[in-house]
Amino acid sequence: MNLHFTPEEQAFRHEVKQFIAASLPADIQHKVNNGLILERDDYVRWQQALHAHGWGGSSWAKEFGGTGWSAVQKYIFEEECAAACAPRIVPFGVKMVAPVIMAFGSSAQQQRFLPGILSGEEWWCQGYSEPGSGSDLASVKTSARREGDHYLVNGQKTWTTQAQYADWIFCLVRTDHEVKPQRGISFLLIDMKSPGITVRPIITMDGAHEVNEVWFDNVKVPVENLVGEENAGWTYAKFLLGHERTNIAGIGIAKRELARLKRIASQEKKNGKPLIQDPYFSLRIAQIQIDLGALEITNLRVLSAEEQRRTPGPEASILKIKGTEIQQAIIELMTQAVGTYALPLRREAMAAGYDGEHAGPAYASSLAANYLNMRKLSIYGGSNEIQKNIIAQMILGL
Repeated sequence: MNLHFTPEEQAFRHEVKQFIAASLPADIQHKVNNGLILERDDYVRWQQALHAHGWGGSSWAKEFGGTGWSAVQKYIFEEECAAACAPRIVPFGVKMVAPVIMAFGSSAQQQRFLPGILSGEEWWCQGYSEPGSGSDLASVKTSARREGDHYLVNGQKTWTTQAQYADWIFCLVRTDHEVKPQRGISFLLIDMKSPGITVRPIITMDGAHEVNEVWFDNVKVPVENLVGEENAGWTYAKFLLGHERTNIAGIGIAKRELARLKRIASQEKKNGKPLIQDPYFSLRIAQIQIDLGALEITNLRVLSAEEQRRTPGPEASILKIKGTEIQQAIIELMTQAVGTYALPLRREAMAAGYDGEHAGPAYASSLAANYLNMRKLSIYGGSNEIQKNIIAQMILGL
């Protein structure tokens, strides 16, 4: 196991820094650095900038137009993007459905869908979760009945992130009700403009419209949009979730937000002194920094395993649990640092260019919404409770 970056990797880090400095729009950087609202156009502009440089598919093989980077290069790239306050790469197209299409899709599907994903021209969302089928995805009930050259899809998906923007949705659908649940699921690509699709917003407790319900009422989907084999979708779903959990620890984001926490604590006062000098508060920051350092070492161990073509074990679950706990602890300390000024939930004050009054310092305006939004981290991507079960089984043999 080698946890040191080689001279070539250090040179690559310098190249990434130079590219970001020259290519990341200042207005987008400002929004990310201050926790302000990002619009679809912000994500698209950044994806287009990456694509123009040949970096639109940082995790893709070169044969599909990607970079062909190693696991360590991908880690360095994501760390530097987070440190420079670049927006995250929206994962549903680039990091989730694209690897499935590359691995299991037909040549026609690869030619049809991959270029639009890479360029940011086509927006995707994920049709997995249903009411009653979250962590237990094998119980999905949305059905697809084949009729000649198409399927008729009926059912409901929920918690569908950014479905209001999406051009396409990749869905787990039930195509056989008579076999073991995992064996009767198929993987369909569905045009969101198809007649019979209804998108209904779910407003979350931070006041945001980020997730949705998606209803299917006799939606006709061409058979050519079936990925791989009928009833083999469970295999593809597990493959996709493996990609979803790559870098789920969010080391770069946590480092960036920890730096933001320190800036806030340096400006807030307690007994006439900067809050960061308060022994108790500084101790809590130090504990987060220690935990983050330990998590980073664990993450590098996983990268080392990938470089040696060894499949990560329960470390991925450890990364998920600790990564989300650290990010939640950081936003909690930010909120506590500004005290009552963090209480008002005013989304209009989170918009770039807002020139109205703030209840307190401007940096406090986004904290209430961000605190509430960050509660989701320990739920998505496999809830932390599920991850603990995996650790208990794989490490403790329980």
